[in-house]
Amino acid sequence: MASAQALSQAPTVAGMPAPMIPYQHSLLGAEEQTRRAETFYREMDGRRSVRFFSGEPVPRRLIETAIRTASTAPSGAHRQPWTFVMTRDPVIKHRIRVAAEEEERTNYEGGRLPDHWLEALEPLGTDWHKEFLETVPWVVVLFEQRYGIDDKGQKLHHFYVKESCGIAAGLFIAALHHMGLATLTHTPSPMKFLTDLLGRPANERPFCMFPIGYPADDCVVPDLHRKSLAEVLVEVGTAASGDE
Repeated sequence: MASAQALSQAPTVAGMPAPMIPYQHSLLGAEEQTRRAETFYREMDGRRSVRFFSGEPVPRRLIETAIRTASTAPSGAHRQPWTFVMTRDPVIKHRIRVAAEEEERTNYEGGRLPDHWLEALEPLGTDWHKEFLETVPWVVVLFEQRYGIDDKGQKLHHFYVKESCGIAAGLFIAALHHMGLATLTHTPSPMKFLTDLLGRPANERPFCMFPIGYPADDCVVPDLHRKSLAEVLVEVGTAASGDE
């Protein structure tokens, strides 16, 4: 097996790996690892999907930084198959709301959603009204790139597109919550209207929409409880001795 030093010196030529660089890793003590793990868990456990926002402005640089953070996500063959489209334009936000509510009204009242889906949504108190799409200072839409376009205008295959975008979306949400902002994963179905409204190319498809801002002073959220660790974790095999 080639050494790390040898890989770092490898040229970029056909049949050879990309240039490598040493991985910069901070080795933490056990106590600091535990402290960071518990702190981050408690912070993320306080995250909630918010539907009541204030109109307080949010600096553009915060949204940009959250997108940069999301773009650190791993992706299939490092193709980074995502595009984040952000807008604070009142006209565009109004058009998004009108189109989203049209689709959602059909979902809730037009028979598009089956009864079992509506029953699952009922405890959350959601309906087709999406006024928050105009209240929030920013709306960000994550588009998945079904394929890329190379420098010659030819199609470039992308791998694990949905998985890659899903990971990027998770990092985006975590980054927003970490900086004190609130958001909601909004996926009005179908979402093709976003492609048209935001002028995206044929190789992109809407993945998720994020209204972003600060919670309203009177914001409320459903009293929900997350599954316990025992309900979401399964360990197989023999545990290593002393790994506690």
